[in-house]
Amino acid sequence: MLNALLDLVLPPACAGCGAKGASCCPRCFEALTAEPARRGPVPWPRGLPDCWSAAPYEGAVRRMIVAYKERGAVALAGVLAEAVTRTVLVAMGQAGEWAGGRFAVVPVPSARRSVRGRGHDPVGRLAVLVAARLRVLGVGAEVWAGLAQARRVADQAGLSRSQRAANLAGSLQVVPAANGPPASRALLLDDIVTTGATLAEAARSLHAAGIAVPLAVTAAATRRRS
Repeated sequence: MLNALLDLVLPPACAGCGAKGASCCPRCFEALTAEPARRGPVPWPRGLPDCWSAAPYEGAVRRMIVAYKERGAVALAGVLAEAVTRTVLVAMGQAGEWAGGRFAVVPVPSARRSVRGRGHDPVGRLAVLVAARLRVLGVGAEVWAGLAQARRVADQAGLSRSQRAANLAGSLQVVPAANGPPASRALLLDDIVTTGATLAEAARSLHAAGIAVPLAVTAAATRRRS
């Protein structure tokens, strides 16, 4: 709420570079959208679907995502959703199984305490916007928030690849009370991919419920290596 009020009073500045005039300037928008690519982690964790991201998680892109997630800069949601939508379209063009038909856009769920602390659900918001953009373009996408945390997990910061995998194992589940998915295929959506452990766990949960997961897309990917 405070950030929204400040946006009304103070002149906007680019979250990526600080330039005055908009929450994302043309140069930073170019950095975010110019190179959608397959950017899965190395090594590739077992169970991780084909994984694409809009940009590397560095520089202006990193600053914009941090501002959106942690500082309440929700005005950046549209910019990030546009980048993710373009990435989805490029990735779908590389994969024949996406030709035609409907699919569910499934956001990776955040912990409830994280949502409370941030005051919003950044990935859930992106999923809604991305699905809406895809439908406008004639793609049969529907948001399905069917995943939830099955248990609490430790903070991932500072954990090694194997520690992240162990920390997340069995941590997600399909919500028992949720309405069934709008399609038998799902596109997983998250903000950042690092080791791929979170996306692999989300895919495992969906597979266990009989839902195919050919693709995962994120706004950014770290350059972390083993």
